[in-house]
Amino acid sequence: MILVAGATGLVGREICRLLLDRKKAVRAMIRRTSNPELVADLKRRGAETVEADLKNPKSLDAACKNIETVVSTISSTFSRQEGDSIETVDRQGNINLIDAAKRAGVRRFVFVSFDHQNAPVPAPLTEAKKAVEQHLMKSGMEYTILHASFFMEVWLSPALGFDSANGKATIYGSGTNPISWISLFDVAAFAAASVDHTAARNRIIGLGGPEAISPLDLVKIFEKVTGRHFEVQHVPEGALRAQREGATDPMQQSFATLMLTYAAGGPVDMSQTARQFSIPLRSVRDYARGLVR
Repeated sequence: MILVAGATGLVGREICRLLLDRKKAVRAMIRRTSNPELVADLKRRGAETVEADLKNPKSLDAACKNIETVVSTISSTFSRQEGDSIETVDRQGNINLIDAAKRAGVRRFVFVSFDHQNAPVPAPLTEAKKAVEQHLMKSGMEYTILHASFFMEVWLSPALGFDSANGKATIYGSGTNPISWISLFDVAAFAAASVDHTAARNRIIGLGGPEAISPLDLVKIFEKVTGRHFEVQHVPEGALRAQREGATDPMQQSFATLMLTYAAGGPVDMSQTARQFSIPLRSVRDYARGLVR
């Protein structure tokens, strides 16, 4: 059986769907405060559910019982409850889950992380991910760590200043450095495949889209697909650094660092990974076309 931690999140839901479609036995880890409609959908699809919290190690022992593989997508980045933080969830919470999995005799652990190799400066979130990854690699379990690039569905959305419906785009930095934008659905596909793929065993795998595109070139693609001229606003790197230095909250500091990482760019070579996993990758054009349907 496979335990999916973060099963009601965007990536976790898709991982559950893919695994269940492959007739895998899935136990979806939820919390008391999880959206009941999403929980009901998981059950309808055939998932077993278990209530647990990364901040409560005892609850994790029950969640990991009779589990062969754990997939963790959990982060406090977008969904936070009382007591949730980068320290309690992203760092210690995931470490608690790794320890519980090891105690339960879990064979493989798949950790959905993000590409922090090009981060120009440290931040609480990147340091937490590094700590979890190091702990996992030393656990003795088989591991797969997925270093995902920038999610299209997050970074090319109004929440972060990319409003395709109204033709407005906020660009962090110069906008000239290429980024391997990736769909969260493709990240979920790699996570689901990593459960039993030999090429994923004891590896850190960088994940990006089919091509690296600069934010300014990306705007041109959206203009062509939508037929709409975009108003572009730049946030200079100096302003991002000032935002990071002035942040008093670890999450705010981490997001400013992610924006600086965006500004620096970072292509991901997917040629070998694409061949090994045979997963078709969504392009920026695919994503843009999907928004105008």
